[in-house]
This record gives sequence, structure tokens and C-alpha cells, in this order.
Amino acid sequence: MKRRVVVTGFGAVTSLSCKVDDLWRRVLAGESGIHEIRTFDTSDYKVKFGGDLHDWSTDGYIDAKESKRVDRFTQFALVAGIDAVSDAGIDFSKDDPYLCGAIIGSGIGGLNEIEEQERRLILKGPDRVSAFTIPKLMLNAASGHLSIRFGLRGPNYAVATACASATNAMGDAFKAIQYGDADVMLTGGAEAAITPIGVSGFANMRALSERNDNPPAASRPFDADRDGFVLSEGAGILVFEELDHAKKRGAKIYGEILGYGASADAGHITQPDEQGTGAARAMSAALRDAKFTPDRIDYINAHGTSTPLGDKAETVAVKRVFEDHAYKVNVSSTKSQLGHLLGASGGVELVLSLLALRDNLCPPTINLEKPDPACDLNYTPNKPQERRLSAVMSNSFGFGGHNASIIAGRLV
Repeated sequence: MKRRVVVTGFGAVTSLSCKVDDLWRRVLAGESGIHEIRTFDTSDYKVKFGGDLHDWSTDGYIDAKESKRVDRFTQFALVAGIDAVSDAGIDFSKDDPYLCGAIIGSGIGGLNEIEEQERRLILKGPDRVSAFTIPKLMLNAASGHLSIRFGLRGPNYAVATACASATNAMGDAFKAIQYGDADVMLTGGAEAAITPIGVSGFANMRALSERNDNPPAASRPFDADRDGFVLSEGAGILVFEELDHAKKRGAKIYGEILGYGASADAGHITQPDEQGTGAARAMSAALRDAKFTPDRIDYINAHGTSTPLGDKAETVAVKRVFEDHAYKVNVSSTKSQLGHLLGASGGVELVLSLLALRDNLCPPTINLEKPDPACDLNYTPNKPQERRLSAVMSNSFGFGGHNASIIAGRLV
């Protein structure tokens, strides 16, 4: 029999807030974490705004020497992971280390380090490239450093499926516990792609909003005037735990992970399937895994990136799966406030989905002022909506045609 998996702690690093309680308060208040980029000079760039953590510091979490030896995305993962472990109140020294692990997603990894060392190579020569370059830029650095920090000797690896990375990672962690390969897993995602190459690369492929005159209003999922996503950075890390293990130590439980599904569009490398076939398949697979009929879902945290094609395709997919219930479920995109954290987005969004479940409050989609006729569901426009929530779904879809959906519910 499959073992049951619950969430006992989480941490988040975002441009809106780096403390979960404060983040949730700000999300419910409809605040935006989007602003002019301050981490580098964007004077010559088409897009000059995003969700950068311009005042970022690891003080109180990582000592200065260690901090310099890890890339920004790993710093985000460590801080969010330390907060998650603290929130869970877990002491790993009391557990079998071979039954505790970390699976962390990232779409790009150490882009900051790649750019910095490329500059050194060109300006100063090959002998001046840092010896820490490879350990800093590699995608598995986040999961590796979390395992070192907490002595976790169980399953440990990185997942890289673009914007679906965190949700695929969490799905793998869920299965690891279900099938007895672990009792506790740190999981989620981290990303730090607000760099000169990151911003210009996405901008030049016309993926980003160019609403430079009003950054807080730029991310507007499902709105008729949406013109692209807003690039952000950060991390969302959760503690997944086997139910009896959590009960034995008296842990608080935010909710139970009930189902997970994944699929591929096998179509275009960046554009979604306009019929939402792959996205629908992932949602249906998650429902099947949970042994749920569609009407059991009360709230969907949509992928909802604010791209013209993506939001429409996700709406089509939700209708394919949920049929009449699609018009009864609450849907929202918290990317309207946080921007798109790429491979970290699924981790942060599952945290927010679990808080919605806890408080019976569906977070809003802000900036939804002129609804797109092709996007005609209840997207929880501009204000949170109270609703008794029993089960929630979080969707993540990524370049490469990757689709992932995860379902959480109240512990019963």
C-alpha cells in the first residue's frame, strides 16, 4: 500500500516578501512585488523591470564565506530550506539520514556565475576563472548544499524541466515517500535568472511584457491586454513527510499531498499546445492518482503566466478536464503579484495553495481589468474570495512542453 505524504513546513524567498506569513498577507492584500530592476543597469534593455531581490542578504542564514561560494539560486534555496525546516520543527539528527533527502528543481541554475566567469575569462584570461565556477553553476548545487547543511543521505538530485521544474521535483519527492525510499524530503525549486543574459534573452524572444511605464500592472494573467510574462527570482521549499512519521513527532500538518501528474506536449519548444492537450493530460493524471473526480477540486493555482497563448491554452485545458465544474472552481494566478519565478514558481505556488487551503481563502489574480473573452472562468479577480476548500491543484507548464500538476487536500 502506498504511504501517505503530508506537508509539515515551508519557506519562500520572493520579491514581495521572504517570510511566508508576510508574503501571504501581502498576496491577500493584492500587493505586487514587481518593480524596476535594480540589480544591474537596464538603460539599454527593452525590458527594465522584474521581480529582482535587489536588497538580498543571507545574513543570519549563511556565513559570509559560504555565501560567496554558492550561486544566488543556491542561496535562495538554502534560505527557504532553512526556514522550511525551522517551520516544520524537525531535528534531522533524530532520523535515519538515509531516509531523508532533497529534490530541488531549477530551470537554469547558476546563470549569475556563468556570466561573471565569462567576463573574467574575456577580460583577465583563463587563469582568473574561479575554481568555484563549476560547483556554483551546476543545477544540483541547491539540493547538494541542502543535503550537506542538514546531513541528508537519502534521495538527492535536481530536476530541470524549465518552468515545471519545482512541481516535477515535488512529484518525485511525493513518490519517494509513498514507495518507502524516504520518510522526509526537502523539495521545491529555486531560480535566479534576472541577469543581463536572462532578461535580454527572454525579451528578444518576445516572451516578456514590455510595460515599462507601469511595472506593478505588467503581469496580468487572463486579461485581454496581457503582453507577456514578468521575470522574477526566488525559491519555494517545502518539507514533505510520511504521515505516521509526522504524527509521531507531533508535527503540525498543513495538508496532504494526494496526487501528481506529468506529461509532454511533444510540440513546439516554447509555445504551448493551443488545445491544451498535454496540460489537460497532466491534470487528469493528478486527479487519477488522487482517485478524485474533477468536482473534488475547489481551487486551482494556475500556471497563468500572462502570455497571450499560454493563458488561453490553460483555460482550454481546464475546461477539457473539469467540463461544467470548470465554471464552479476558483482559479487564480499569483504570478500576477509575484511575476514568474521560472523553475521555482511551482514551489512558491504550492506554498500559497496550502495557505489558501488552511484559511479557506482563494488568493486573487490582480490586474484583471479587461477579461479576455477566450478566458471566461472565475479567475478570482483582484480580491481574494472566501470559500470552503477541501482540495486544491497547482499547475506548472514549461518550455520544452513539460506539464505538471499536483493536488493537496485537508488531512482527514
